[in-house]
Amino acid sequence: MRIFFINILMMLSFNASFAQQTSFKFDFGLGKTAKNSIRILPETRFEDGKKYGFDFGSNVVAVNHVGKNALTRDGVKSEKPFYFSVAVPEGNYLVTVTLGDKKEPTSTTVKAESRRLMLENVITKGGQFLTKSFIVNIKNRNITGGQVVSLKPRELTKLDWDDKLTLEFDGKTALAALEIKKVENQITVFLAGNSTVVNQEDEPWASWGQMIPRFFKPGVAIANHAESGLTLGSFIGSKRLTKVISVMKPGDYLFVEFGHNDQKDRGLNDGAYKSYTERLKIFIAEAKKKGGIPVIVTSTSRRSFDSTGKVQNTLGDFPEAARKVAKDENVALIDLNAMTAQLFNALGEEQSKKALVHYPANSYPGQDKPLADNTHFNPYGAYEIAQCVILGIQDQKLGLMKFLVDDLPKFNPSTPDDPSVWKWPESPRSSLVKPDGN
Repeated sequence: MRIFFINILMMLSFNASFAQQTSFKFDFGLGKTAKNSIRILPETRFEDGKKYGFDFGSNVVAVNHVGKNALTRDGVKSEKPFYFSVAVPEGNYLVTVTLGDKKEPTSTTVKAESRRLMLENVITKGGQFLTKSFIVNIKNRNITGGQVVSLKPRELTKLDWDDKLTLEFDGKTALAALEIKKVENQITVFLAGNSTVVNQEDEPWASWGQMIPRFFKPGVAIANHAESGLTLGSFIGSKRLTKVISVMKPGDYLFVEFGHNDQKDRGLNDGAYKSYTERLKIFIAEAKKKGGIPVIVTSTSRRSFDSTGKVQNTLGDFPEAARKVAKDENVALIDLNAMTAQLFNALGEEQSKKALVHYPANSYPGQDKPLADNTHFNPYGAYEIAQCVILGIQDQKLGLMKFLVDDLPKFNPSTPDDPSVWKWPESPRSSLVKPDGN
């Protein structure tokens, strides 16, 4: 009996230490496993109780090649989206993927967690292998001192809030190797906002916060704490600001974009120049206490055109109030309200629908009616707005500039990308449920 309990204790000790593992090297395929790597076969499933493996019913096939390099002489591939998950604790993780096939060309887009864009259309020729790295932030609800973030019911099943790091591979992917390693030396950019900022988990919804990781190389981690339907007040009330501040380091950033839902507050002290202004100052003060760098972001314009065919302001005094707070508090301002109006005007009244969730009936499973939403963006619109934010970072000469990717697209909101040319490999999951807020 004593031996039995010793074995149980050893197993518990092993599981506890494994749960805290923060560094992994995976070698995919049937061939000999590379040194210090974990062998991953097509049938290795996260769902089978493992702490790593293919997830959500993903199907891949093994490929074998001739060669001396153990990492690239075999692998897995698929022309359909597939997921790979690894159980890890909270933190920032450097993820390195090796992509390519000995014979065929490949094209891969990588998303992380709730559809955060990490790598966009990485192309390899037959016989070519590329290694790419990016940073994924993993967060949980726990706050120092025993508090927890109050999540909405819809957040409880989001990949952003679970206890694993999930990668989604889209396109014609051949994956040879994957390395995941926790890193402590990243500048973390925390995002506080509403449905125009949050990582939208399902097609066809999207927000700029989930597109912006694509534009940064390692050195910067994007930690998106936004959620649909929130105001400055409910962000504070649900302890999200407390959570952000609890993990913020000196030199980290806090980007704050609210307004759409704050408009609807009807209390005695509510209004653009009352509670909205006061709460923006709270966000700024709390970030500065931790040595952080606050950045005010004005609300995205709604798609609303006047009789002359130009975008009209539907946000009242809120954008101007945000501008005033940034000036009075001497903090950086990204005027997304002005840039998105510029973007919509450039696209025009009809073409601008292609930046938002406007889809005819039967575009998605179970959709028997058209979708017509003039506030929430689709992937194309979210991508364009993320580029507006990048432009604002450059205009404000923020220190983040030095971490922008080398292949940064040239962008001007007056000459946006052509929506008929821009491509997005859709994720398997879709939803007809409109995000909270408007």
